[in-house]
Amino acid sequence: MLLSLALLSAIAPLATDMYLPGLPRVADDLQASPSSVQLTLTAFMLGLAAGQLLVGPLSDGLGRRRPLIVGTVLLAVAGLGCALAPSIIVLIACRFLQGVTGGIGVVVARAVIADRTSGDRSAKLFSVMMIITSAAPVVAPLLGGALVGPIGWRGVFFVLAGLAAVMLMAVVAFVPETLPAPRRHPIEPRAIGCGIGAVLGNRRYLGYTLTFGIGFGAMFAYISASPFVIQEVMGFSPGMYSVLFAVNAVGIGIAGWTNNRLLGRFRPHALLAAGVAVLSAVGVAMLVVALAVPGVHWLLLVLMFCLTSSFGFTAGNATALALGEVRERAGTGSAVLGSLQFTVGAIVSPLVGIGGEASATPMAIVVFGCTVLAAGSFATTIR
Repeated sequence: MLLSLALLSAIAPLATDMYLPGLPRVADDLQASPSSVQLTLTAFMLGLAAGQLLVGPLSDGLGRRRPLIVGTVLLAVAGLGCALAPSIIVLIACRFLQGVTGGIGVVVARAVIADRTSGDRSAKLFSVMMIITSAAPVVAPLLGGALVGPIGWRGVFFVLAGLAAVMLMAVVAFVPETLPAPRRHPIEPRAIGCGIGAVLGNRRYLGYTLTFGIGFGAMFAYISASPFVIQEVMGFSPGMYSVLFAVNAVGIGIAGWTNNRLLGRFRPHALLAAGVAVLSAVGVAMLVVALAVPGVHWLLLVLMFCLTSSFGFTAGNATALALGEVRERAGTGSAVLGSLQFTVGAIVSPLVGIGGEASATPMAIVVFGCTVLAAGSFATTIR
């Protein structure tokens, strides 16, 4: 069941990145401008955020299994729609649907774990999921680059539809209903609004959620800026950039595995505190290096590795602690957490490009700001 849930969560980053190597071919085949083709990515991200907010309260009322099955079926249909799209407008619409339905798997997977576990056990399972899903952003562009040549960009979407079909079979076979009827909430606008209000009114939940979401902003600042910083500022080749990006992604997995091993000896809150402390120290050090010694590239690379690795300690623990505070509305809590994550990512992405591509300073400033805000958010959970 855990593997099925982790792969469902990985579908979203796979669908985000796998077709990126084929974007120039999309523009040629559909006779679309580059800006129109970029809208396919924007539509997917908006759908991903909207889908999570929609399905969270629904899963608190209908249970977990039915929305998950329906969402996975629609995810496969959206993949087929993208593969067969006759125009850029249709492709944008299908990408939005793909994002909405991909968000269903992300939300419900977290809610299922929150339904079945708590405390250290919950944090361990979220850490395992982090290890599995952290591989997806690394594998996706490599896999997409290998597939675009022989089967084209349409073939990539056929592959994504096939993966959704496999996930559907896994859900039917291995994921039971985890929310019994007595624990469900009415599906009414007023009840949903009250549910969201109750979740947002929980100070500790909000503190852990902001720690996770804003901490992810620091991570996304690195993801958005690293192609330019590593290739344009440091002068590395695209191939070497892929290697360095993969090494940093491996750092997340190693940190998640280490966190999982420590979760019997230390409480999730203590490990989250350590992760936030490292994250904050890295933010300060990165800003100092970018401003004072911008030519010392190896030091900045080390700090990038430390930044991504610290996320392996913060993500699983913060998620477990946040959803543990709202166990009666785990679907809504998961939806708010996921939507905040991608909203922060959408805000951060253009900020790192404001200062141009010739310096690592904009990335360092954004990372520093996010780490300070994440530390402040975590501090609200201590009182």
